[in-house]
Amino acid sequence: MPIRYDIVHTTVYRYRTPVTFGEHRVMFRPRDSHDLRVLATDLQVSPEAIVRMIQDPHSNSVALVQPIRPATELRLVCSFTIERADLTQDLSLLSPSAEHLPFAYSVQDRFDLEHYLRPHHDDPDGKLIAWAHQFFRHDGPTGTRDLLERMNQHINQNFRYETRDEEGTQTPLQTLALASGSCRDYALLMMEAARRLGVATRFVSGYLYDAALDDTTVGPGEAITGAGATHAWLQAYLPGAGWVAYDPTNNLLGSGQLIRVAVARDPAFAAPVSGSWYGERDAYEGLEATVQVKRRPG
Repeated sequence: MPIRYDIVHTTVYRYRTPVTFGEHRVMFRPRDSHDLRVLATDLQVSPEAIVRMIQDPHSNSVALVQPIRPATELRLVCSFTIERADLTQDLSLLSPSAEHLPFAYSVQDRFDLEHYLRPHHDDPDGKLIAWAHQFFRHDGPTGTRDLLERMNQHINQNFRYETRDEEGTQTPLQTLALASGSCRDYALLMMEAARRLGVATRFVSGYLYDAALDDTTVGPGEAITGAGATHAWLQAYLPGAGWVAYDPTNNLLGSGQLIRVAVARDPAFAAPVSGSWYGERDAYEGLEATVQVKRRPG
């Protein structure tokens, strides 16, 4: 039976003195698909702004927001209702040719997956490829699903999660050296490692549903990492199964808890909000971003 969620994503930028705003790109609308349907959306902006909706090259919905007067605060409140189909992705349906690594995509798939197969970050000393190779079996063939699941679990269990509000993403080599990072750092590390093994991957930004934060289902408890804020994970393209979600932050696989908003070949192209402002150099005071995901009863 379909499940409905109400989501409110609030982003507030504050400034010490009034500033003028350039155009902001806002990605907040979830991606419709066979398992997710958007029923209603709303975007409230303060100060008053001109808003245009477009689709980017990845078919993500993007709101182009141009505030029309100076202010000491820019507030963006995105709210929407979605319906999720109660589906479980069956990873046993991988094409026989893709059940073990290494495998080769069809010529047609390689044309479409080119940007998701090519690594985007340098690995001059081979540290990243060496790290990726540790997940291969030495006593027989390495299952594609098994390797990706072990990599997903390893990051979750052996790296230290750190929340970072500032823009940008660590390089995979930085994340390896520090053995720590945010959800987007974890996703990029696993993406680049999998690409070096011949697996097409893409970055996903969106939201994470956690029943522990939903007072309509259970009492409050310890939140899943990434709940209450925007979240990031990755998808790997596996022939026969399609795009499969991996969340190394929480060791989730194809989880119905993940609500995708934007996909991209690199995190830089899937920021929830990006833009510019003009004013005194020290005017910027900070950013506050919150996400509420509530499951409707019934």
